[in-house]
Parts: sequence; structure tokens; C-alpha cells
Amino acid sequence: MKFVDEATITVQAGKGGDGCLSFRREKYIPKGGPNGGDGGAGGSVYLVARTGLNTLADFRFTRRFAAANGQSGRGKNCTGRGGEDIELALPVGTLVFDDETGELLTDLVSAQDRFLIAKGAVGGLGNARFKSSITRAPRKITLGKPGEYRRLRLELKVLADVGLLGLPNAGKSTLLSRVSRATPRIADYPFTTLYPELGVVELGVARSFVVADIPGLIEGAASGQGLGALFLRHLDRTRLLFHLVDVIPQEERADLVNDVQVIEKEMQLHGASLLSRPRWLVLNKIDGLTQEQLEGCKQDLVAALSWSGPVYLISAVTGAGCLELVNDAMAYLERLATESSDNPLHDEDSLRCKPEML
Repeated sequence: MKFVDEATITVQAGKGGDGCLSFRREKYIPKGGPNGGDGGAGGSVYLVARTGLNTLADFRFTRRFAAANGQSGRGKNCTGRGGEDIELALPVGTLVFDDETGELLTDLVSAQDRFLIAKGAVGGLGNARFKSSITRAPRKITLGKPGEYRRLRLELKVLADVGLLGLPNAGKSTLLSRVSRATPRIADYPFTTLYPELGVVELGVARSFVVADIPGLIEGAASGQGLGALFLRHLDRTRLLFHLVDVIPQEERADLVNDVQVIEKEMQLHGASLLSRPRWLVLNKIDGLTQEQLEGCKQDLVAALSWSGPVYLISAVTGAGCLELVNDAMAYLERLATESSDNPLHDEDSLRCKPEML
């Protein structure tokens, strides 16, 4: 199935039922008076975050969702039946925008988050409501009001702790399959990854983190070249980036430098916040080099880039260096969690637009 991470839909809350115009007429009971009931309230539309969903594909063909209208009131002071609410299941990590104004309405960041997106209208009043000492037989009612209507733009950003980025065929999918139980598509040609893949790295009891693999980036990705323009956004939620570099094909060290700089340029064009995110340099496919070649490659690359961050040497195929990489990542994420709990104001999650919990 093709990955869909954007969709435009419309939601319509239910209309309120009309009030009833009715009078009590029973044998041997004079002056029965008004007994028209109120109309029922219209149904509302809720958005609910569900686990197990990873695309917005369900909204490609069905794009209009409407809750039921309330029923009109009836005689004998009977209120009309209210319209049933509807719930739209969305993947965790979905941002919901008002398509007309661009306003961010909610960010469904946790499973079972529930947000009222369109409220059903109240029902109209029956003529029994207008009885008074002066007006003994009112013939006045009110009509039900229309429900809220919204045109929404849904945008999915996968939730992951660590993001993998690099040029096509850098070995991101192989690394994901090595350190987790994910089974991404792996082949010896570019762009085998066509949509984000998620994997859970388990290192013990209550020690795990989620890794996201996005399609390989090429020069011009931020402006629409290749597949990266659609998926760079999925790295916005990550707390740490693994920048994979393939060290086998290139003989010139300048080529490796260019490979890193191409990705950095696209990150900068996508947004300065992404480039400032913690990033570790991961030199992959070291099984194709001798120890002497590998050390020379690492030293030259670090010097040319003026790299001050961590550098890891791994082989995703053989597993060499992978355990050290994920263990260090786990320790880093645990340290971030501890710091966030000590100082909640620096917790990234606290800065997100929280949904209205109902």
C-alpha cells in the first residue's frame, strides 16, 4: 500500500432537531395547553488517536464525515432523540490543521487522545417552552441550529526517538533490521525505502526506544527532488539522529565529505531546528575496509568536517559496532528523560499543542 501522510477531509456535526408545535387534546380535559417537546441535539465529531495505524490511507477516498442530526421534538413534551457522535481513528502523531486558516487545532501525540473537532448543535425549543401567564397557547417554536463544519488538513509525523538519515543505499534499512525486529525492504538499488519504517530496539526490561528510517535523501530533496521532501518532516519529532555514511564506494575522501554536506544542506533548507538536533556520525559498511583504511577515513572525514560530535564505526550487515551504537543511544535518551523530569520546562513534549481531553 502506498504511504499516505497527508489528507484533506471535511467534517460536519449534526444539526439540532426542530422544536415541536403541539397542543394537548384529550377528551374531558379542557384547556389542555401546549405540549410540544424540544428537538434533540446533533451528534459531534471526535478525533481519536489509535495505535496500530501508520498511514492516512483510509482518508484517500472517503473524505467527508458527518454525524447524525438530532430528531425533531414531539407532542406530549417528548424531546427528540439526539444524533449519535462519530469518532475518526487517526494514527498517533497526526497533526490536525484548519485548512482554511492554517491554524494548528490539535496534535495527537499519545494513544487514546480524544479531541472534539466539530460540536453538534443544540435542538430547537418546542412551544411548551413559551407558555406564560399571558401567552396560554403559544404557537411559537425555534428551529434546530446547524452543526459545526470544518475543512481539515491532516499531516502525519511519525513518533520516534531516533531517526536515520543519509543518502540512498547508505544502509539505513539494513541497520534498522539489524537492531530491531522490523523487516524493511532491502535491495542493492536506490530508493528501496518508499515510506517511513519504524522499529523498536529492545535492550532489556523497560529499556527500549523507537527508530524511524526515512527514504534516502538526495541533493534537492527539500525542494521536491527524490522522496525526501515528503518525509523530512518525520525527523522533526526525533530526539537524536544517526547520520549514516557509506564508506565503501568512495576512494576520494572529499566524496565522503560531500555526502555529509549534501544532507546537511537539505536539513538546513527544511528547517534550522532539524540541523541543530543532536546528530551522530555513523560510518557504515566498515567490513569492506582494512583497519588502516578505516582509521584514515575517519580521521580525514572528521578533520574536513570539523566534526565535534560522536563518530561510530559499524557494519549493519555483520553487526559489528551496532550493539555499542544502540547502547550509547539508549543511555543518551535515558539521560534526556532524567533531565526533562528534573526540569519540565525543557521537555519538548510539554511545548506541543495538547489536545482537548474529553
